[in-house]
Amino acid sequence: MSETISIVNLPEENRYEIRVGDETAGFSEYRIVREHVVFTHTVILPAFEGMGLGTRLAVFALDDVRAQGGLRIVPRCPFVSAYVRKHNDWDDLIDWPE
Repeated sequence: MSETISIVNLPEENRYEIRVGDETAGFSEYRIVREHVVFTHTVILPAFEGMGLGTRLAVFALDDVRAQGGLRIVPRCPFVSAYVRKHNDWDDLIDWPE
């Protein structure tokens, strides 16, 4: 893939977006509940599936939460939940939903 991939946090929209060139390829929605970032839904648009963009988006979002300091992660989104179950880099920040 020769186009630039970028990921941004859009707090006014409560989501992270991954872009390929000028196109939005997917997003991960969240809400802030006190000191928690609750990931609720992640989508990679069909035209961009199979390119590893979901993983890149999840890693960026999770690392961004860590960098903000003082926040915890609640992975309600099935994609984010499955990812953090397989990758333990964020175990110290996870509060599993009941």
